[in-house]
Amino acid sequence: MIKTILHQVKEYKADSLKTPFYMLLEVAMEMIIPLLMATIVDEGVNKGDMGVIFKTGLWMLLMAAVGLFAGMRGGATGARAATGLAKNLRESMFRRIQTFSFKNIDRFSSASLITRLTTDVTNIQNAYQMALRLGTRAPASLIVALIFSYGISPRLANVYLIAVGILAVILVIGLFSVFKIFSKLFERYDKLNNSVQENITGIRVVKAYVREDHEKDKFSTASRNLAKQFIKGEGIVAFTAPVMMSTVYVCILLISWFGANMIVSSELTTGELMSMLAYCMNILMSLMMLSVVFLMIAISSAAMKRVSEVLNEEPDIVNPKNPVTEVKDGSIDFNSVDFSYNEDGSGKVLENVDLHIKSGETIGVLGGTGSGKTTLVNLISRLYDVNAGEVKVGGVNVKEYDLDVLRKDVSHVLQANVLFSGTIYENLRWGDIDASDEECQRMAKLACADEFIEKMPDGYNTRIEQGGTNVSGGQRQRLCIARALLRKPKILILDDSTSAVDTTTDAKIRKSFKEEIPGTTKIIIAQRVTSVQDADKIIVMDDGAICGFGTHDELLENNEIYKDVYESQTGAGSGDFDEKEVS
Repeated sequence: MIKTILHQVKEYKADSLKTPFYMLLEVAMEMIIPLLMATIVDEGVNKGDMGVIFKTGLWMLLMAAVGLFAGMRGGATGARAATGLAKNLRESMFRRIQTFSFKNIDRFSSASLITRLTTDVTNIQNAYQMALRLGTRAPASLIVALIFSYGISPRLANVYLIAVGILAVILVIGLFSVFKIFSKLFERYDKLNNSVQENITGIRVVKAYVREDHEKDKFSTASRNLAKQFIKGEGIVAFTAPVMMSTVYVCILLISWFGANMIVSSELTTGELMSMLAYCMNILMSLMMLSVVFLMIAISSAAMKRVSEVLNEEPDIVNPKNPVTEVKDGSIDFNSVDFSYNEDGSGKVLENVDLHIKSGETIGVLGGTGSGKTTLVNLISRLYDVNAGEVKVGGVNVKEYDLDVLRKDVSHVLQANVLFSGTIYENLRWGDIDASDEECQRMAKLACADEFIEKMPDGYNTRIEQGGTNVSGGQRQRLCIARALLRKPKILILDDSTSAVDTTTDAKIRKSFKEEIPGTTKIIIAQRVTSVQDADKIIVMDDGAICGFGTHDELLENNEIYKDVYESQTGAGSGDFDEKEVS
């Protein structure tokens, strides 16, 4: 885990090494100053020697200046190293997520990934900066102060040693409890982010169903649970602070008492006692800094584990060695295909699917909810890999293709139509970044999107809000179809992508496809029979299996499910794919 995180330091290694050096230099200067103070008191003030006072004072100023410079440089290099680590972590995580297959993405929720990219990385950044600066400064200051204290008076230094031992035990017990609390904290962060994400994404639905109070209560519960965990953890940390302060004050009193007696008996000088008290404060500050460092490590350790999970997640689908870089045509073959979303192969969604589609054919797909329609077409562009059998495109197993090449030639309009913030032109050019304005307009016309685009105030330069919230469902579908057409694919898959458009527009889109892209294989998943009845072949699916494959007329004659749906949509029958026959 730590190795995974530190691997992302990369070009900031120099800053990461400079920071501890500067911190050690600062500690060295601070530790020498109390000794110089003792010299001023014992050799200068007590003996009335102004030369010693002036000379030693100049050395103190020099040491203070060097310490200040080292502290400033250490702060700058530490901040640069920690910020750089955070930048690299976010970039590496984001790049890794882009390589994930759908199955990889299914293992993480969107809210969890957002938390890991933001809150978790920020915690690691803060912990790394503290580890570089305070993690070096605090133990070094503590050790050097103890060594110098023993050099002055071993008897008084034993008081420090006992106090440090007591405080170390308290610190370890407290921080061990904090670690367990903060390990659970990030799960609550995920729930809070999930609540926010769902509410903002579905705000129109929330308002339409007057569920604002329910959403407020849900958010408040998640926020309250998060606050409770924080308060519990911070409470333990807050408890250690007064205990540490009390121990150190007792330590100061003991040193003052014993030190005064030793001065009277000439075992200690006044200056040496001042140095001992200065080192006492150094030890106090070091222990306080160490407690903060350990707290941040406790918080960040859970964050490091979660970030490492993303960075170490291996994509399920990767490019093969020596991949095929050209799709010959749009032919599709399913040979004895089985598929399950479970890694052990249980709960098959598709079973023993045999299907053969010629290049340029238009294929309709009908079936009830959960029949496997979307899963079937997802295998064509290798969004998932089959458990058994093979899927071929252009006569080649999809596993042998370069993924970018395959997915460029298999253009997929997904069930959930997503647009991105930007102009209509910018959204269309997701299909082809180099497409001219004329090409964008032509594909928009094929998808019947030009009808509403030209009525907008800024036409194709109209800005689309994130998620396409400022256009209707049907308009969003048509823009997504135009975007897919810009890729000039050999296979075009429409996964229920015209469900929100009227039947007249649906017919126009199908006519455009037939006339303008006759060589492209078109697979159309639909709920309306009229959307697919003119297709070359129609697939009827039921419970993960193909129970019908033929023309409209053939299926009317020999497929009861298709016949029932057709009759219902034209005036008779139940027409429900999910309705079981009652004998």
